[in-house]
Amino acid sequence: MNATGQLPRPRRRADNGRVAKTALTNITIVGLGPGDASLLTVAARDAIASADEVWLRTSRHPTVPGLPAGPAYHSFDDVYEREPSFDAVYRTIVARVLELGRRPQGVVYAVPGHPMFGEASVQALLLGAAEEGLTARIVPGVSFVDTVAVALGVDPLTDGLLLLDALALGERKRLLTPQRPTIIAQVYDRRAASQAKLALLESYPPEHPVRVVGASGTGEERVIETTVASLDHDERAFDHLATLYVPPLGLVDDTRSFEGLRRVVAQLRNPDGGCPWDLEQTHETLKRYLLEEAYEALDALDAGEPHRLAEELGDLMMQVLLHAQVAEDEGEFTIEDVVSSIAAKLVRRHPHVFGDVEVAGAQEVLRNWETLKKAERADSDVSLLDHVPKAMPALAQAQSLQSRASKAGLGPTPVSAEALARAVRDLATSTDEATAERLGDLLFGIVALARARDLDAEEALRMAARRFRAAVESQEAATREAS
Repeated sequence: MNATGQLPRPRRRADNGRVAKTALTNITIVGLGPGDASLLTVAARDAIASADEVWLRTSRHPTVPGLPAGPAYHSFDDVYEREPSFDAVYRTIVARVLELGRRPQGVVYAVPGHPMFGEASVQALLLGAAEEGLTARIVPGVSFVDTVAVALGVDPLTDGLLLLDALALGERKRLLTPQRPTIIAQVYDRRAASQAKLALLESYPPEHPVRVVGASGTGEERVIETTVASLDHDERAFDHLATLYVPPLGLVDDTRSFEGLRRVVAQLRNPDGGCPWDLEQTHETLKRYLLEEAYEALDALDAGEPHRLAEELGDLMMQVLLHAQVAEDEGEFTIEDVVSSIAAKLVRRHPHVFGDVEVAGAQEVLRNWETLKKAERADSDVSLLDHVPKAMPALAQAQSLQSRASKAGLGPTPVSAEALARAVRDLATSTDEATAERLGDLLFGIVALARARDLDAEEALRMAARRFRAAVESQEAATREAS
């Protein structure tokens, strides 16, 4: 390459000795294939051979030495050396190609592989061309996926292959789907391999096998067997032609994804090899476990034990998935219906997040929430109290009923201290059958008083129970020490 960035080649001339021209479109984007010049398509070879000049995203590609003689070849390698990041590199390249595309003869821009596979500059270029009213044409090339699939012996379509970019894994780890075989492209150096490794370790066990495919589709093709934990140990395995293959996780190994848990629960309910106990369960038999697990999660939350809370929330999630699986088995609904229901509700009731509504603060959010709920109820015969579960603990149920009724101007008036004192005296001396009713009214009045003071009656009573428990346990300990 000379000082102007050109790759020296003889230029093709027409019979009259003049330089043969010109592009039919402003920007022609050509795929160079994965590496071997023999894999260059006829259309790509023709597009290059008929051009006066060709701009290469990079000359560091095995196909380049085998490109047709004739055009003047330029590359953007100097941009990679000059700019501090890939984003800056691609911005510079796109701006320059757009500039070249404005010329009467347009420009031919050639990229490794297929232009639509992992080519950030191409996507930005197509967008920029559309904005400027420039015409663009894609000349497809053999992609790296084609040759990697051959090297690995996988069928991308039948196997449900997932294709990811190593450069995107740092911020978008949830792109990983452990149940599917995965190809991670652009693992161009050890640093990119380390980034991929850290992302993989969040979903895969350290000993999970992976394969690094290098220079696929060339005479130097190699496949290196390693593990997730050892992925970045050998820097010689990675260069601009390296691709990572991650086999799918088995059922019992996929323990860190929601889909993995769903598959485990489905297997428990599978008549062929499932668990006899789980197969016997119904919504009715599981009901008490749902409540128990919710209380255990609250207990862990109150104790301030994050690790225990994570475990208890898992137990609670298990109950949700079991109910959903029972429902799916009975043809009632699926876990997707559960997820869809809550996702749609969250979007609908947060127009300030997912729409164009503006709010001044949390209080306005709550007011909008209630307005939206009222609008939903107006379209049905549902009472504003219908969504207060009758199975709720009585104190919490009373507070929720009062809170909802108060928003409609139907809540009880908070009782005075004197009225409460009288109710306590009457209760203490009462012997008739209405005693339980008086006690209920007293507790209901106390809830109203708590709400007036912006207190949570259920939480206040739970705190009192915890204090009582601690006092009793302390006294028991003292008694044991004394004996």
